[in-house]
Amino acid sequence: MGPGPPLLEVRGLRAGYGRVEVLRGVDLSVDKGEKIIVIGPSGSGKSTLLKCIPRLVKPTSGEIFFEGTRVDDDPTVLRDIRSKIGFVFQQYTLFPHMTLLRNVALPLELVKSAPRSDAERLALEALSRLGLRPFASRYPLELSGGQQQRGAIARALAIDPDLLLLDEPTSALDPELRAEVVETLYSIAREGRSMLIVTHEIDFAEAAADRVVFMDQGVVVEEGDARQVLERPKNERTEKFLRRLRTRL
Repeated sequence: MGPGPPLLEVRGLRAGYGRVEVLRGVDLSVDKGEKIIVIGPSGSGKSTLLKCIPRLVKPTSGEIFFEGTRVDDDPTVLRDIRSKIGFVFQQYTLFPHMTLLRNVALPLELVKSAPRSDAERLALEALSRLGLRPFASRYPLELSGGQQQRGAIARALAIDPDLLLLDEPTSALDPELRAEVVETLYSIAREGRSMLIVTHEIDFAEAAADRVVFMDQGVVVEEGDARQVLERPKNERTEKFLRRLRTRL
């Protein structure tokens, strides 16, 4: 933990869909500049946890604090918090009828209230950082999967977020394109940006993560120093999951 209060603090979080409870009391914190990897089997609540932070999914109970402010349904509070959090989904979620430039610029206009000219200038800067400026005028279907996902990362970075949330950003990619996106994540991690990432990229977790959190059945089963959890897990469920994961890789 850092010397000051955490950037993000999740306390007793519960959430679900209809009558199905997915999160069953999750506690988690992220310090400024910290990179945390969340791993776990399908259905363990990892994606739901990420979506609850900017309130894309509404918790049924528990509390979330971001930069000391309680995240709730107040429109002013929610707008401010969403302007400081970048979210990258599994399936790119780029608008197919918009160019890559417009996809990246739009959040700056909607969330940051930036004029279109400023938004597009900042969007071009973000695309340049990820080597995508030559593709700014192309539409998503004219791009490879790796380019689309890097475009989604550029969109999240363009707002200069205090926290970057990434939900299995390589899961929809083939091995070659996955390596391309992982290298992008390495570059971002080296900048010192706070990141909370759901991924099964163990090599990335070992090299870039400060902490690893293992979830199963809606709860945090184990968390700690990345190398310790990945190489010497204390919980049998964690060890069994990692063994199966490495067997598939």
